[in-house]
Amino acid sequence: MDIPEDLQQYSQKLLEYRDLLATAGVERGLIGPREVDRLWERHLLNCAVVAGIVPRGTSVLDIGSGAGLPGLVWAIIREDLQVTLLEPLLRRSVFLTEAIDQLGLSDRVAVVRGRAEEQIGHLQVPVTTARAVAPLSRLVQWALPLTQPGGELLALKGASAEVEIVEAAQELKRWGGHDVVVTECGHGIVDPPTRVVRVRKSSDWR
Repeated sequence: MDIPEDLQQYSQKLLEYRDLLATAGVERGLIGPREVDRLWERHLLNCAVVAGIVPRGTSVLDIGSGAGLPGLVWAIIREDLQVTLLEPLLRRSVFLTEAIDQLGLSDRVAVVRGRAEEQIGHLQVPVTTARAVAPLSRLVQWALPLTQPGGELLALKGASAEVEIVEAAQELKRWGGHDVVVTECGHGIVDPPTRVVRVRKSSDWR
C-alpha cells in the first residue's frame, strides 16, 4: 500500500480509521465486505485527494455522511477544518460518534443526526459536500440551502458528472448555483482520479 508523501504524517490515523471501517463498519452494515480490500484506494485516497481544494480554515458540512466519507478523511488530514457530519440513521450516527472519539477528533468534528431538509434555516456553512448520496438534481436541493451565499458545494461524482449537471440545470438555478465546473483530483495517486462537481452559490442569493 503506497501512502503519498503529503499524507505520510497522517498515515497512522488514516490506517486506524481504515481498520474501523474494516471491522465495525462492516459489522454494522456501513461498508460491504467486498469493499474491505479496496478501502484504501477506492474510499480513503479517493476522498483524501479532494481535501486540497477545500479552502483553509473553513467549516464543512458532510451531507449523508454514512461511514464518514469524505468528512472524516478531510478532518484527519486537514487540521484547520471544522467538520459536521450530517447523518439521519442512528446506527451510522453512533458509529461516527465512536470513530470521532477513537480518532481524537472531537474538538473539530461533530455529528448531527437528521436529514438535510430538517436543517434548513438552522445550519449553514461555507462548504458543503456529499459522496454517493443522490443525483446532483436532488443533492443541490439539500446542499445549496445549507451552503452560505458565496460558498461552495463539492459533490464527489463519477463518470456521469457532466450528464448530472445538465439534468440539474433547473434546480441549480432555483437554489442560486452557478459557476459549475468538474475538477479532477488525484492524478497519479488514484486511478481514475476523483471527479468533483463544484457549485458556487450566488453571494446575493436569499
